[in-house]
Amino acid sequence: MACDGDIDTREVKLIKRLHKEKKTFGEININAEMDNLLLAINKDGQQFLKDYFSELTAISLSEANELKIVEVAIETIKADDKVEYSEIKFFKVIRSKLKIANQPILDKHPDFEDYLEQDIISESYLSRLQDNFFDTHISNKLELISEIDAKTLNNLKQNNEK
Repeated sequence: MACDGDIDTREVKLIKRLHKEKKTFGEININAEMDNLLLAINKDGQQFLKDYFSELTAISLSEANELKIVEVAIETIKADDKVEYSEIKFFKVIRSKLKIANQPILDKHPDFEDYLEQDIISESYLSRLQDNFFDTHISNKLELISEIDAKTLNNLKQNNEK
């Protein structure tokens, strides 16, 4: 949600729906978890994402779990009805850290074929891609989910009173 420096309420709703309907993120308090993650991003977004990318590289995941990561990323990118270049760069970095083949992804998201096409990959390219992503994004202070929820609730209340 935060890779483009902005969190759209549609992205928040998507994450909450995935958690509620599919338990995509396990048994957690999703609001508290997202607020904690956003506090860490606001403190040092670059380090947070570097740690995330390192963890993706180091951890051994099943194909099903790798597909979940890809699906959540794709659905989040699509959630606000605009695809930002920063989101595609972020997706490509995530994709480079996973072992899953393209076909299971294309089976569920055939419209993402262009984003799965591999760039000319080398270690230096991936490093530059990752560094370029950090140079251009995650510098904004992001609003906590609890604050977004409060604003949304307040706006609904005001609209109902009209």
